[in-house]
Amino acid sequence: MDRNVCGHPQWTAVRLRPSTTRGWTYGSTWHLCHTGVADGVGGWRDYGVDPSRFAASLMHACERVVSEGRFQPDCPVGIITAAYRELHNHKQPLWGSSTACVVVLERTSRRLFAANLGDSGFVVVRAGVVVHRSNEQQHYFNTPYQLAIAPPEAQNLALSDSPDMADSSWFNVELGDVIVTATDGLFDNLPDHMILDELRGIKDSSEASLRRIAENMAQRARRLAYDPTYMSPFAHSACDNGLDVTGGKPDDITVLLSVVTEYAGD
Repeated sequence: MDRNVCGHPQWTAVRLRPSTTRGWTYGSTWHLCHTGVADGVGGWRDYGVDPSRFAASLMHACERVVSEGRFQPDCPVGIITAAYRELHNHKQPLWGSSTACVVVLERTSRRLFAANLGDSGFVVVRAGVVVHRSNEQQHYFNTPYQLAIAPPEAQNLALSDSPDMADSSWFNVELGDVIVTATDGLFDNLPDHMILDELRGIKDSSEASLRRIAENMAQRARRLAYDPTYMSPFAHSACDNGLDVTGGKPDDITVLLSVVTEYAGD
């Protein structure tokens, strides 16, 4: 499990079954904070490819882009684009595909900028209400937009979207806002009311408090993912698409939890 805190706001990350997902937090300057998740597409296992390598490498590349200052705070899609370009230039072939979500918080203006490609995403919660969320992107049911690098013989078989197809958004946050950034393993198994229920347990913005809530949220999603009688958000979506499905969706689960707090520059 990752355990990261990035000044103010404070951040904590929890990952369950970290075989195909990667969560990342990085604080590069006094006025910016960044977070991101990537979820490797598991179908690559059928071709002998470890899907975790692509997702992890993508997030490591995002971290390098941020640490070197090669981005504009109000354009997080540029972080994803530069990181994806790095993977294409990798000395050793790196096959696979992944969704990606990167969030940048400009702390002086308290403005959040985000880029989301695929079905990972984030929600902003204020006073127990979801006030902003990312848009899920799918080609068709259970087939998210994704960045991909395929071997030559599979170029025409693998779905591959451009980073600039990511949904970009911005939102003015306020002190006390909670930002939940996660892979679809969370959102496919916990509806909003369950996420909000877990967030009510936040006592303060300390690392210990955030970690406990993030762990509880991820564990709850994991339990329900294996409940065959539970009508999960994933099952409801499947039914809306003409499929007879019940139960949760077993999947990798990454949760990044953050709270907007005062910082020394205020």
